[in-house]
Amino acid sequence: MALFDGPIQDLVDELGRLPSIGPKSAARIAFHLLKVTKEDALRLAAAIIEVKERTVLCERCFNVSMNLQCSICTDLQRDLTKICVVEDPRDIVAVERTHEFTGRYHVLGGALNPIEGVGPEQLRVRELLSRIDSEGVTEVILCTNPNLEGDTTAMYLARLLQPLGLKVTRIASGLPVGGDLEYADELTLGRALEGRRVVEA
Repeated sequence: MALFDGPIQDLVDELGRLPSIGPKSAARIAFHLLKVTKEDALRLAAAIIEVKERTVLCERCFNVSMNLQCSICTDLQRDLTKICVVEDPRDIVAVERTHEFTGRYHVLGGALNPIEGVGPEQLRVRELLSRIDSEGVTEVILCTNPNLEGDTTAMYLARLLQPLGLKVTRIASGLPVGGDLEYADELTLGRALEGRRVVEA
């Protein structure tokens, strides 16, 4: 049953589809948007449209980008021999904040989760393997989230990568088990990167 009139209920419904936004939060945001000036509301709408129209995935690492390749992949100062594998583009931001990693990244697009139908074919594993030879990679850092899905993904990748003669490391503990990289502070994540260890498949 609709609680509000037409467009207001439509807005509440759409806001409620966003992650971590429940019905009460959606209604609060909707009524806040009703209070702001028309210019402010149009600016928000324009920003949403622009990000959808102008943002693409980097053709090399699958980070979000405004161009065919992201700014990290085109940075000649980065260490080309190291790739840090993450689940999501937001994880790149978390790692970059530590200032501990100077290599390049590879975004898998998720983690293995058979219950939800996410297997290796749904992740960018094949694309990662194709980068190893073509880019002269010597170390792959598995920086997946420290939870069941992230650990399973890291072990799966380690088994694929170790026979290639690579150094395969996993970020050290220091991150809470079951947590997400996105919410880790810089110091904790920085220490985890410094203390990364070789993964035994």
